[in-house]
Amino acid sequence: MAGAIASRMSFSSLKRKQPKTFTVRIVTMDAEMEFNCEMKWKGKDLFDLVCRTLGLRETWFFGLQYTIKDTVAWLKMDKKVLDHDVSKEEPVTFHFLAKFYPENAEEELVQEITQHLFFLQVKKQILDEKIYCPPEASVLLASYAVQAKYGDYDPSVHKRGFLAQEELLPKRVINLYQMTPEMWEERITAWYAEHRGRARDEAEMEYLKIAQDLEMYGVNYFAIRNKKGTELLLGVDALGLHIYDPENRLTPKISFPWNEIRNISYSDKEFTIKPLDKKIDVFKFNSSKLRVNKLILQLCIGNHDLFMRRRKADSLEVQQMKAQAREEKARKQMERQRLAREKQMREEAERTRDELERRLLQMKEEATMANEALMRSEETADLLAEKAQITEEEAKLLAQKAAEAEQEMQRIKATAIRTEEEKRLMEQKVLEAEVLALKMAEESERRAKEADQLKQDLQEAREAERRAKQKLLEITTKPTYPPMNPIPAPLPPDIPSFNLIGDSLSFDFKDTDMKRLSMEIEKEKVEYMEKSKHLQEQLNELKTEIEALKLKERETALDILHNENSDRGGTSSKHNTIKKPQAQGRRPICI
Repeated sequence: MAGAIASRMSFSSLKRKQPKTFTVRIVTMDAEMEFNCEMKWKGKDLFDLVCRTLGLRETWFFGLQYTIKDTVAWLKMDKKVLDHDVSKEEPVTFHFLAKFYPENAEEELVQEITQHLFFLQVKKQILDEKIYCPPEASVLLASYAVQAKYGDYDPSVHKRGFLAQEELLPKRVINLYQMTPEMWEERITAWYAEHRGRARDEAEMEYLKIAQDLEMYGVNYFAIRNKKGTELLLGVDALGLHIYDPENRLTPKISFPWNEIRNISYSDKEFTIKPLDKKIDVFKFNSSKLRVNKLILQLCIGNHDLFMRRRKADSLEVQQMKAQAREEKARKQMERQRLAREKQMREEAERTRDELERRLLQMKEEATMANEALMRSEETADLLAEKAQITEEEAKLLAQKAAEAEQEMQRIKATAIRTEEEKRLMEQKVLEAEVLALKMAEESERRAKEADQLKQDLQEAREAERRAKQKLLEITTKPTYPPMNPIPAPLPPDIPSFNLIGDSLSFDFKDTDMKRLSMEIEKEKVEYMEKSKHLQEQLNELKTEIEALKLKERETALDILHNENSDRGGTSSKHNTIKKPQAQGRRPICI
């Protein structure tokens, strides 16, 4: 009895010690995950769990986003998850998104998973028109998105209409032109075909390299008022703070680079920016909500930290990741080269096989023709033999008739009619009989010569038959496949091997390997610059081509602003839009 009570008490105590949990749903750009979280977990515990699940190490770009009364907020790392103003109804939903953007995606985004998540997020922002993108650039970006999804263009697979169900262009761009979906697909496919050989990660990086030069890329906008009560927009991004006119989100009226800001603070709804140069006036503005001020401050602190971090030597962790990324890139490049060689060998083997099959078919046709010729020769020989036999029998018959005529002539001479008339008639008959006998003899001789000729033709036919049989024998005994160098069969994909012609590939990269790789990378850079020039020419051609189909009345305010900037010769690089404060001339800031 005492043992049963003790066991029940032990079970009850164990049950009480189990931590209480709640369910969290994490929505990424391409998947959803659910986790059971302990009630005491802080934001960092949940964030680290998500990053480990995704295999993500570049965590400083991302955060967990949620919404409070139509206002965006981010999960704080040092605060309990349930202490945030989130819905208590399970599962509690957070969106795993990029919170901070890099200045240069190619240099800063190391991991492939990081690049992929940024690609998906930026692509969605462009399609949702949260980032303004010119029509011609939209077509180019769409072609890289297609390359990332479908791989190399294959006319036999990617036939007309294969992009019908894909969302590739902003609705604003589609509505702006009198163009059918087929016309857009034709222009996207034309560029898509030029991206042959690019892997998914390379196509996604090319997408990001173009998108990062768009004016609205990576900018968080907030409605503010200055001291005079004028409505403005504050933009926060990787380069600094920017002040915009509400009607123009493309070109800031003034910008504060991070390295020229001494301090940023807020009190209630008033936000203060203190420039590094104390002679420049402090810029103050008000936001609509205290919660918005907190979000602005978070984004300012995070972007400034990353701004300073980029200008220092890489940490050991980043150095390690970059080294691994270089090795992985080199490995992938060598793997692609190996696959390209194998593909070329397979294609050569297939071409050789097709050639051999063609030659074999040709030889079979020749053998068939020779066999038919042989059969015709045999039939001809049989006919000639039969005709010769008939001619010989006719000659014998004519000889017999000639002999009978001679006998008749002798009989007529023996029984000659005594009368003159009978004599004359008899002589006439004798004469006719002699003429007939002469003709019979000539015909017999002619028939004998014809029989000899037929015998000679028969001999020639049999000789032709013998030669045809000899040719058929030569064709059938000729080797079917000519000797050729053995082509190594491609390795099955499920056997991880990197042997090429007996030599084992080693991924212990030596200096020579890395130098060769560096030279190849430099060569790729030069080629990329040339392609960029060609690409700009193509963009201009496309813009000119579709300009005639534009519906001017459907242009948005951003379209008009972009066209005005282009007409003024504005550069497309976003990095050149940063303007230093007017206080360079030691004048106060007035907005």
